Amino acid sequence: MQSPIRVGLVGTGRIGRNHASMITATPGLRLTSVTDVNSESATEVARAFNVEAMPTVDKLLDSANVDAVAICTSTDGHVDVIVAAAAAGKAIFCEKPISIDLSQVDRAIAAVNLAKVPFLVGFNRRFDPHNRAVSSAVHRGDIGELHILRITSRDPIAPPVSYVKVSGGIFIDMMIHDFDMAHYISRSKIVEIFAKGAVRIDPAIGEVGDIDTAVVVLTHEDGTITTIDNSRQSVYGYDQRIEAFGSKGMVTSQNVLENNAILALADGSHSARVQDFFPERYAEAYRNEWLEFAKYLIEGGPSPVSIEDGRHPIVAGLAAGLSLREGRPVRLSEISIPASQVL
Repeated sequence: MQSPIRVGLVGTGRIGRNHASMITATPGLRLTSVTDVNSESATEVARAFNVEAMPTVDKLLDSANVDAVAICTSTDGHVDVIVAAAAAGKAIFCEKPISIDLSQVDRAIAAVNLAKVPFLVGFNRRFDPHNRAVSSAVHRGDIGELHILRITSRDPIAPPVSYVKVSGGIFIDMMIHDFDMAHYISRSKIVEIFAKGAVRIDPAIGEVGDIDTAVVVLTHEDGTITTIDNSRQSVYGYDQRIEAFGSKGMVTSQNVLENNAILALADGSHSARVQDFFPERYAEAYRNEWLEFAKYLIEGGPSPVSIEDGRHPIVAGLAAGLSLREGRPVRLSEISIPASQVL
């Protein structure tokens, strides 16, 4: 593709607006149109970015002014747009997860591979400089053989129950990022999961069949053991930490604070608060994600995060749900049933 690449945005909610701002700030890309099932939202975003509001996805895909599509709809709308965009020959960026239904994920993979269109899954944390530093240290062999990987991810506030109902559950909606990071850092696939969970924050989350507190133990192909803990509510801010421990040492990624000033007084030392949530903590990751997507489209080569890369964390999430339900370790090779039968 030649620069500038013209991008159409599908979905103008919170994450869609975030991506719209990233697209317009990325050299080599130009946001040209947006669409949403909520026409008022689409019109508002179109005006804000001085682009065209399209009445439907089909109209956006038919436009000669669109080379690539950014899919930022609710998860249940991803696959239909992926299939249509692939058929239209458009390059595709899709927010995670591709779907909560594995058969639909495979439908999307088949469509993308048949059309041979460029595709990137929006696992933005792969593009975070702190996470990349951990990954690079592991891959260079700085800490020797990787033995244990620990990932903590805790949101500052629990989501509304209306969101939880359609999210796919904590393992698919939230921990999916951590499953991807476990694979990304270890470069070894997850083969088994044992999950424990509870409702410790909001009883209403339990009433709709989900949990708000979870810990999982992963076993990787190469023998690495990963532990992940998630909470839907961390009163001190957005808690994001990684520790990789190996035969020669360890490497960690700590929380990013609002500033790095430390106030030292007679009663002790005080630092700034942890950053509020993902738009702040991962702002640089989102910028890097779009820079690499533009480079991928212009220069070619393998996708930075392929559609197949997007499948593995979904299988892991489904396995975690089955493990929680049955109280036993689950091999990922067991997962071949729809998400509705697992969660």
